[in-house]
Amino acid sequence: MKIMRSQNAVQLFLSVTFLLSSLIVSAQEEPKAATSAQELADKMANPVASLISVPLQNNLTYGIGPYNGVKYQINIQPVVPFKLSDNLNLITRYILPVVDQQDVTGENTHEFGLSDATVTAFFAPKTKGIIFGVGPAFLVPTATEKFLGTEKFGIGPSVLVMHQGKGLSIGFLANQIWSVAGNADRADFNQFYTQLFLTHSYKSGASIGITSEITQNWQGNSTLITVSPNVGAITKLGNQTMQFAFMPLIPVVGHSNIRPDWGLRAVVAFIFPGS
Repeated sequence: MKIMRSQNAVQLFLSVTFLLSSLIVSAQEEPKAATSAQELADKMANPVASLISVPLQNNLTYGIGPYNGVKYQINIQPVVPFKLSDNLNLITRYILPVVDQQDVTGENTHEFGLSDATVTAFFAPKTKGIIFGVGPAFLVPTATEKFLGTEKFGIGPSVLVMHQGKGLSIGFLANQIWSVAGNADRADFNQFYTQLFLTHSYKSGASIGITSEITQNWQGNSTLITVSPNVGAITKLGNQTMQFAFMPLIPVVGHSNIRPDWGLRAVVAFIFPGS
């Protein structure tokens, strides 16, 4: 049973990857639109760009914990900007995870459903040179299974600092969230997260880069650090502008109870440049 479930997760991820691989081949031609492919790639590398997009981030991790668990997680991540004034935007970012995991919480266990959602609101002034945004981050207890969520509502600060020139984006985003309400019988939530990124784009809309994600669980006294070299491309399918990206998830730091042996990520993002 364990082997069959692992194979099913791998087959699902490979099916998505094969589809994205087929599509990314066509991404070498620049979309015929008012905004160039490279400009769109640069905006997608900027977490506070004034651009509506809906990324679907597929993650497969393998060899988790003492039971060598496997986890498939798709993060639905819409980004919706609001213009507050000529010099200030509000960029709202949402992450809703859908999880299918086996042998993660115990041997011969299986959980499927929604995990907790994260909502971030960046107030981003229009600046030259250094780009930054600050605002609140929220943890929303949307999990449909006990082991997939915290049953806690949380809040904390978030920040983004980056520099972007044509073709080059470098920076970091971070948040710290504490639980403030929820099920008193569940452990408090106290977690820091940061992502460091470096991306180079090309006129075709292709991009290469590297990211590192650090998650520090203060309540559980655990740290997980991954490094991910990545490749991506902008293309159009009919009238729909899209971005595709692939990357390995390479764990470099983490306790054996939470650290996977390896992982893969495939992202497809629907982009609405005229919105």
